[in-house]
Amino acid sequence: MSGICIGCLPGLTATMGVALVLPLTFGMDAVPAILLLIGVYVGAIYGGSISAVLLNTPGTPASAATTLDGYEMARRGEPGRALGIATLSSAFGGITSCIFLFFIAPQLAKISLRFSSPEFFMLAVFGLCIISSISGKSMAKGIVCGCIGILIATIGIDSITGKMRFTFNNMNLLSGINYIPVMIGLFAMSQAFIGIEDIAKKSNIISHISGVLPKKEDLKIIGKSGIGFGTLGTFIGIIPGAGADIAAFIAYGQAKNMSKNPERFGSGIAEGIAAPEAANNGVTGGALIPMLTLGVPGDAVAAIMIGALTVQGLQPGPLLFQNNAPLVYAVFIGCFIANICMLILGLSSIRLFTRVLSVPKAVLIPGIFVLCVVGSYAMANNMFDVGVMLFFGIVGYFFDKAEIPASPAVLGLILGPMAESHFRRALLMSKGSYAVFFSTGICRFFLALIILSVAFPFIKKRLALLKRAGI
Repeated sequence: MSGICIGCLPGLTATMGVALVLPLTFGMDAVPAILLLIGVYVGAIYGGSISAVLLNTPGTPASAATTLDGYEMARRGEPGRALGIATLSSAFGGITSCIFLFFIAPQLAKISLRFSSPEFFMLAVFGLCIISSISGKSMAKGIVCGCIGILIATIGIDSITGKMRFTFNNMNLLSGINYIPVMIGLFAMSQAFIGIEDIAKKSNIISHISGVLPKKEDLKIIGKSGIGFGTLGTFIGIIPGAGADIAAFIAYGQAKNMSKNPERFGSGIAEGIAAPEAANNGVTGGALIPMLTLGVPGDAVAAIMIGALTVQGLQPGPLLFQNNAPLVYAVFIGCFIANICMLILGLSSIRLFTRVLSVPKAVLIPGIFVLCVVGSYAMANNMFDVGVMLFFGIVGYFFDKAEIPASPAVLGLILGPMAESHFRRALLMSKGSYAVFFSTGICRFFLALIILSVAFPFIKKRLALLKRAGI
């Protein structure tokens, strides 16, 4: 329920919601902690559709495509129908992703057990190469931001030699910069700063909601789109860095291309709501697959979940399946239950959630400030972490103004230490020979993926230029 409320408030993204809830998990056992975060994640991705339909303002970036037909249907006098389609499609997409998560993740984990330092280094490099795909409009800005994250990760005691690096004789920096306060600052506090600018603005809300249960003709569309585009969203979610917003727009475009009447898209039709909502909720399960099996976050939310597992003394990756199988299967079951609960709450309490949209920002934003401060302090009972959070909150605010994505910095902060340590260990194994990074089939496979991920943006740009030139 808290996830849906967070998602339906414009500006409170799923990433921000999970970052805010993360401090509550510090005193919990591992299973309820990760399940709480998954519940908020699933609920927030769906909750974004509520404001998308009623306000023409997506509560989360993942629901941006839903505004195209959802708001038009609401304006036509059918807001209940639009919300019902969004709810059922979200549940279908999420459950589809859970099925894939259950069957794909264990198999991928078995392959991952064959990894050693060279394979882990190539995996980390591949993860870092994904920065180019999550850099938004400017690849250069994303790469610079990712490099900043990698540099921040070098602060502290060297894991191989034990030497102190960039600590400036500050005891708080000996263990490095904790990325939990960094993420809370970049994703939550920065949005609170931005929200202050709009604190006096009011939105016109469509308040009369009826006919939430979809009709027979809508159920056929929901069933078809839910399974098909839920599968599409799952595989997009498996690709680290792709994200639910990309999945939603790809699904919307595909639905339009496959339609017999593509000209009707944008006028408020069921297909235009069902496709993006099934896809963006399909990402929720897909993003957990690389996180659990390889330790590589599928998106920013999965990166926060890695932090939650680390706090619990668990390391995401292939050994998680071997050493903590009950936790992994609890995640599978919890993800499925979260989607079922989301469906029940969405259909039964939609009128209640629409009231959340009327909460004044003058009340909401101070609450976010308090949660960010308490959450950063609770991590290690250290005010230094609160300072780190506030600093990165200000950095995130200016990043947003300059249209610099924050996700690459988090990716660099998480994968940088992994790449460095395994690079040096691999060279120690091979007595300084770089051939070790191309010695196995898994290394060569990741090398091909690295080349493809680096070349793809340039190929895409080149093809766009040729298309414009009519070649």
